[in-house]
Amino acid sequence: MENIDIMLIVKHIIIGLVQGFTEPIPVSSSGHVMIASEILGLGEQGFTFAILTNTASLLAIMYIYRKDIVRLISHFFLYLKTREKRYNADFRFALYIVIGSIPAGVLGVLLSDVIADNVSMTTIALMLFVTGTALWLIRNMHGKKKDADLRAKDAIIVGLGQAVALTPGISRSGATIISAIAVGMKQDTALRFSFMLYIPVSLGGVVLGITDFLDEPNKGALALPYAATFLATLIMTYFAMRWFMGIMKSGKLSYFTYYCFIVGTLLLLFY
Repeated sequence: MENIDIMLIVKHIIIGLVQGFTEPIPVSSSGHVMIASEILGLGEQGFTFAILTNTASLLAIMYIYRKDIVRLISHFFLYLKTREKRYNADFRFALYIVIGSIPAGVLGVLLSDVIADNVSMTTIALMLFVTGTALWLIRNMHGKKKDADLRAKDAIIVGLGQAVALTPGISRSGATIISAIAVGMKQDTALRFSFMLYIPVSLGGVVLGITDFLDEPNKGALALPYAATFLATLIMTYFAMRWFMGIMKSGKLSYFTYYCFIVGTLLLLFY
């Protein structure tokens, strides 16, 4: 027991809580994890850690949307088999998720090294200002498009928003929700489409990164801290997502504008 570094575990739990809380909301989880890691003296967490926390957040979000996921997948294949009209809306929604996932998937593979090598606290601060400004611009927009009203161009635009969010400091949920509202989606449709887009891209990242995770040289020493991080991220993502769903229903996205501006300003002043 004397070899267990309790403080290291506590720090990793804090990082997991930060990741879990900021993943669903429009304030950039990657940027906040970098900020928290710097404050706690953990340094850059690396790709393996990102896979770990991303997987935990992914599982929490998939659990919340489990009924939608099952319905969309089953209706997608039922429509292909039967061509019945009652499955058409879900078929197209699922198809648009695939289309919308392509930009981030392609750019993630092509530009991952470039993005990772050009990140600083100043970059995160500036991107938080961009996110905050975009949230402010769409704060009063109330779209009318429901799931059945979406078109391929809507999916492409929202998918490009997700690709932009590969930059640390640009919120993935923020970029996709902003893009979805900008093309005229209703709040609940924008939220659902945003997090459905998150699933295939995140799954792809986990699959592509599993080799790096298995080859991690310090897996043994970091087993407990990583397990604590995973559990903290999983639980916090679930509750943060539920909370954010309520925020979306109340139309209070502008609150996150102020938060992004405040954190961005603090970063420019102190880092």
